[in-house]
Amino acid sequence: MNARNASGQQYIRNFSIIAHIDHGKSTLADRLIQECGAVSEREMTAQIMDTMDIEKERGITIKAQSVRLSYPYKGQTYILNLIDTPGHVDFSYEVSRSLSSCEGALLVVDASQGVEAQTIANVYIAMENNLEILPVINKIDLPAADPLKVAEDIESTIGLDCTEALKVSAKSGEGIKELIESIIEKIPAPQGDKDAPTKALIYDSWFDNYLGALALVRLVNGELRVGQEVQVMSSGKKYEVLALYYPHPVQKIPIQSIACGEIGILSLGLKSLTDMAVGDTITDAKNPTQEPVEGFRPAKPFVFAGIYPIETDKFEELRDALNKLKLNDSALSFEPETSVALGFGFRVGFLGLLHMEVVKERLEREFGLSLIATAPTVVYEVYLTDGSMVAVQNPSELPEVQKIEFIKEPYVRASIITPSEYLGNIITLLSSRRGIQEKMDYLTQSRVMLVYALPSNEIVMDFYDKLKSCTKGYASFDYEPIESRDGDLVRLDIRVAGEVVDALSIIVDKSKSYEKGRALVESMKEIVPRQLFEVAIQASVGNKIIARETIKSMGKNVTAKCYGGDITRKRKLLEKQKEGKKRMKAIGKVELPQEAFLAVLKIDG
Repeated sequence: MNARNASGQQYIRNFSIIAHIDHGKSTLADRLIQECGAVSEREMTAQIMDTMDIEKERGITIKAQSVRLSYPYKGQTYILNLIDTPGHVDFSYEVSRSLSSCEGALLVVDASQGVEAQTIANVYIAMENNLEILPVINKIDLPAADPLKVAEDIESTIGLDCTEALKVSAKSGEGIKELIESIIEKIPAPQGDKDAPTKALIYDSWFDNYLGALALVRLVNGELRVGQEVQVMSSGKKYEVLALYYPHPVQKIPIQSIACGEIGILSLGLKSLTDMAVGDTITDAKNPTQEPVEGFRPAKPFVFAGIYPIETDKFEELRDALNKLKLNDSALSFEPETSVALGFGFRVGFLGLLHMEVVKERLEREFGLSLIATAPTVVYEVYLTDGSMVAVQNPSELPEVQKIEFIKEPYVRASIITPSEYLGNIITLLSSRRGIQEKMDYLTQSRVMLVYALPSNEIVMDFYDKLKSCTKGYASFDYEPIESRDGDLVRLDIRVAGEVVDALSIIVDKSKSYEKGRALVESMKEIVPRQLFEVAIQASVGNKIIARETIKSMGKNVTAKCYGGDITRKRKLLEKQKEGKKRMKAIGKVELPQEAFLAVLKIDG
């Protein structure tokens, strides 16, 4: 490699920021952008790298963003490529692919809160990628800040040397200059061969209404030029590079080529993201590289729920909305399904519960739809008596009991960090959710880390809310899928006036079926409006009814018109009403309000 190329590459620093949700990651990115002068004061907004309204409202990063900054240091101009990553557990696949594009990471920890569960999970991903990790203690201007205690916390929990941990306040800008100099000094320059065949990793992609599908790429070897013919390695398809850009928070910067070690945006003029799969490798069509960049797997949905339009004629609009959303969210998967109670809708796969909330909120906001989501479920492996196996994600697809040999359900390994005074509450909650304890460590005298194996279907409903309420919001939670294990599971059906409402069916542990059935029929009794006839609400497992509530009929006063006269006249009218009610019960239809479908989400596990 000649000196000019080497010198170009040695002044590049690719790094990302790892932090637990709400530890000040987006604010720190704002300060770095400001310090490097990439955005003028007039164009600067808070959380400039969070582009969605929902991100700004909730204070979370959903879509990973990138920005190229330049900073003069010791007579040289350094290029700093900041690759932002989401902090929430549902988006850990975004974190893993962003980190594999970097040489270093800033580990940001809140000076008043200390290390949290998601911080640990993301640090391990960074360590697997052999990144240089710089501990940064943020929010030192807060009255409750205790940087020394937090530094000890990082050393004991993660094992990083914190003697030179940087103390900053992203809000006030204190310590930001020293942080940038430390990035230049400590994070290594990218290693790559400029003369080798082009090898670029796609670590993010999205859809632009004007330019089509765009990919954020990190050049591992070689270079990319406008007009070059490139090949997508997984599909073998060839395309011409139409345009290249450097990422910038306000306006993309058009360029002619991206050099080795740099990051940039690639436009091939594609109309969908299917050929721009994240984790794929792009190479030169005429002189391809032999080996793709390894270590990537496509994002797998973890939680499934049915999404239906409240107005049944809006089905086509919902399909268009999901297709448009999929252009910007490659992790989304969906297929049409029908429900007797709710009509036509879609079975949608999500990465987790936050992802589900965000997608539903975006569909309602951006496309003006009113939606019902059924209770979230996970994928069960059902082994049948004939030796075959079927994957079931919708409770109504579960085969008859006599055909089932056994059922395996997916498990997750959950890490929970909590102040020790709430330990009893959490252990009670975990044991009620069929948790199996694997580890319990005291990080400090007042903070405990619990590691449990939990069935996935026990955490998809309301586990996170219950965890937060039993620890007054202090516990942090992170999980990773492990394997499937045998479970004693049954399908719990709800019958209204004798008919099974398929949208209310759930798969539950057999030992909990009675209490869940009892809780469901009781909450349904409060919700279903009274009819002119008596309505029975029953919970059943197979053909066995395990709980029942009756909604009394509304009384119409048929004897009001009788004034005086013989009692037999009144009796005759009441007998006639009784006959009418019997007939009505036989042909009567019960309209279920929307709240009835949400009742499943609210029952205590």
